[in-house]
Amino acid sequence: MAALRGLNIMCRIPLNTICYRRNLFPLSGRLSRIRAFGSTGPVLQQQPFNTPEEKPQFPGASADFVERLEFIQPNVISGIPIYRVMDRQGQILNPAEDPKIPREEVLNFYQKMTLLNTMDRILYESQRQGRISFYMTNYGEEGTHMGSAAALEPTDLVFGQYREAGVLMYRGFPLDLFMAQCYANADDLGKGRQMPVHYGCKDLNFVTISSPLATQLPQAAGAAYALKRENNNRAVICYFGEGAASEGDAHAGFNFAATLECPIIFFCRNNGYAISTPTNEQYRGDGIAARGPGYGIMSIRVDGNDVFAVYNATREARRRAVAENQPFLIEAMTYRIGHHSTSDDSSAYRSVDEVNYWDKQDHPISRLRHYMVSRGWWDEDQEKAWRKQSRQHVMEAFEKAERRLKPSPDNLFSDVYDESPPLLKKQEQEMFQHIRQYKEHYPLDLYEK
Repeated sequence: MAALRGLNIMCRIPLNTICYRRNLFPLSGRLSRIRAFGSTGPVLQQQPFNTPEEKPQFPGASADFVERLEFIQPNVISGIPIYRVMDRQGQILNPAEDPKIPREEVLNFYQKMTLLNTMDRILYESQRQGRISFYMTNYGEEGTHMGSAAALEPTDLVFGQYREAGVLMYRGFPLDLFMAQCYANADDLGKGRQMPVHYGCKDLNFVTISSPLATQLPQAAGAAYALKRENNNRAVICYFGEGAASEGDAHAGFNFAATLECPIIFFCRNNGYAISTPTNEQYRGDGIAARGPGYGIMSIRVDGNDVFAVYNATREARRRAVAENQPFLIEAMTYRIGHHSTSDDSSAYRSVDEVNYWDKQDHPISRLRHYMVSRGWWDEDQEKAWRKQSRQHVMEAFEKAERRLKPSPDNLFSDVYDESPPLLKKQEQEMFQHIRQYKEHYPLDLYEK
């Protein structure tokens, strides 16, 4: 509480805006909000001009006068606390916080998390063997995927960064399409135009991932504003890493969402590193959750390796985002066990002991498994059978993807214009003329006709 009191003094916001469960992000009353749909957003109500008491009348902030010169120190609080439900042995710490998820759904969490882990291992090795050009694993962050995805409605719109494959898997994206995308074959929904791990699926309300960092944040805010205007009980969730929060687009996204009062959840995966840059070189403040109050965004920090904590926080944030038309910020503290990508060697900037600690001592998969074993829902025989079965499923999809033809070269010129302009038609003719002239260099039998 001392930490929260300090934050209250620093940010001039009430204690109960620093969220904690059940009333995770309760409404509070220092800032009076006018929520008429046609308004431009939250409006600070001024004191009557004829009041005998001398109060600040500046429209840009809600504050009191002071007579002492004092700068606000960045270290006046010890840190926003980390909300969790389970300890590292899978024991529920406070029964009141237990989401009481049915056994079948918990098993689904676990099987999806381990299936994702298996797919990561096979595709990572595939890249190392030169079968695909690039890959990014999700090792250690599986709990943030399943916990958040389960708390959403299927109609909610997802903007990912590039390490949220589990969210798409939870929504039903099949292994065949994961493989097709990474192999850029004819079954790929993106027609082979994207680099690997840039998934997307319109049917599952998952916006196609793009490479430039943080561009999805202002885009997600705009999409959430559109959903608000439609008033159809939908929300947007936007995933990003703590490194992306250093981009200017993060500021734009946060501020647009707050001032336009958008039903959006900003979900930050703070995994310790922005490629090779550790968090202590990225920022000097208290992580990402501490930035929320400055934008007027309700915020919370959760244990990202605790799938139930992630579920509780996301479910409550989603409920209130839709009901109250306001944004929420969740900072999930986790750890990136794998390399940033197949283009990275993390041994150059972190120790093996550090990685082993998170892999062996505080992994979201092992924590959930402890929970299941303690309830008699899982045992060693089931574990061995599922690991074998899941690997078989992944290998079947893998082999199918390798045999499949590549998309037709015609796709290079489609899906942009309703009717191709003359210049584009000329480029297409020149390309096929070149291929016919030097056909020994272009194995067209590997492509669809």
